[in-house]
Amino acid sequence: MTSTEDVKEKRIVVLISGSGTNLQALIDAQNGPLLPKTRIIRVISNRKAAYGLTRATSAGIATAYLALQPYLKTNPGKTREDYDEEIARLVLGTEDDQRPDLVVLAGWMHILGERFLSVLEGKASGSSSSSSSPNTPIPVINLHPALPGAFDGANAIERAYAAFQEGSVTKTGCMVHHVIKDVDRGAPIIVREIPFEPGEALEEFEKRLHAVEWEIVVLAASSVLFNKDQSQTS
Repeated sequence: MTSTEDVKEKRIVVLISGSGTNLQALIDAQNGPLLPKTRIIRVISNRKAAYGLTRATSAGIATAYLALQPYLKTNPGKTREDYDEEIARLVLGTEDDQRPDLVVLAGWMHILGERFLSVLEGKASGSSSSSSSPNTPIPVINLHPALPGAFDGANAIERAYAAFQEGSVTKTGCMVHHVIKDVDRGAPIIVREIPFEPGEALEEFEKRLHAVEWEIVVLAASSVLFNKDQSQTS
């Protein structure tokens, strides 16, 4: 059996758009039982005021900010696809020791297109520096507050809660899945079902769901980085 002392350090880049509570769960899990010898090397946000950037800075983690509309405004002739590639360049960094082993979308509110994935799969350079190009594909995973095939896209919690109020569903859930070009349709890594409770306010339900999200984002990162068997659904 290989000891943790013999394991090469694993590096994670996290993409956020908001308060960063899921990021905080990953920060707290660094070098713990589920994420041994693991370090978050960079946090990228597409919102300048995202509190997750403050969380990262407080933890001594490098940060970067790049939003779509300011990028397009300051780069005439560039497209959304160019922006996605620029995000991929930020993910990769400029040196070999900045290359992550895993990318986690933790509340990242921008749909990344094929250009982003192509760079991380090594199909496009993504950088003028050949040293930062992936030798092997870098896995990208996403945390989504819904069950597979249900409530894809934005506002999933609110849409599921409205469906419960209408009597069309009795439960929802959250999952972490591999990212592919189709939104929220990649293969699930971890899935958790969460039943609705009669009379429960949306805010109270959100608290219950978020607590589960903090658990599964760490479990999924561990699963991908260390090939650990995790229960897919419970």
